[in-house]
Amino acid sequence: MAELVYKQIIADLKKRIFDGQFTNLKLPDERTLSAEYDVSRSSVKRALNRMANDGLIFKKRGSGTFINPLYLKNESIFNYEESSNLGVTDNFKMDGKRPTTTVLDFEVISPTEELQRDLFLKPDDFVYKIIRLRSFDDKPFMIETGFIPIKIAPQLSRSQIEKSIFNYMQNEHNQSVTKSFLSVFAEPSTTEDQNLLNLKPTEPVGIMEGIFFLDNGTPFEFSHMRFHYDYLKFNSFVSVDH
Repeated sequence: MAELVYKQIIADLKKRIFDGQFTNLKLPDERTLSAEYDVSRSSVKRALNRMANDGLIFKKRGSGTFINPLYLKNESIFNYEESSNLGVTDNFKMDGKRPTTTVLDFEVISPTEELQRDLFLKPDDFVYKIIRLRSFDDKPFMIETGFIPIKIAPQLSRSQIEKSIFNYMQNEHNQSVTKSFLSVFAEPSTTEDQNLLNLKPTEPVGIMEGIFFLDNGTPFEFSHMRFHYDYLKFNSFVSVDH
């Protein structure tokens, strides 16, 4: 329950911040927030510490807690929550909206040598090939191609991939996708990128590619995501030790 409380505080404060409720970029003190949310100061402190670790706010000794203006300027659509699945459906958001999904292809194929290596498969371990288009309202932002071993999710269906595959694994198999190794880069857009993402021939496409792992360490999916460059934005907050 305590964990849920601090996450609710974070969600509400983020909404208030991006709604522009704190015009001077300064948050109320812990005592005031504790009274506003009717929770203990320890819950407020935990929420603020998490937000500070994420770079959304910073604490200035003797002056209070302030909103990071660069975070506001560079808000990302990637909003991964602590201890959650890493799926696009739940964690990619824009203006509080989650993306919609259009399935472009769903088939079973033999793994390439690269997939055998990346997912620790044998040549006869078949995989699902899943291609989905992700959109916010009617604006497509990502083409997602994923490869998942059939032996890990043998009953995966088209109706399930229209929703969240990671939630399906958690709900039906009690396994969470909690780790990933991702590379991010850009390259010239292809004709397909231009058609599906509304890109001009001279515009690049952003790429995020890598492997997602189940909480038991099993490689679950090799994913190749092609983004409209407007949406490929990451924020990172780095602490420097002297």
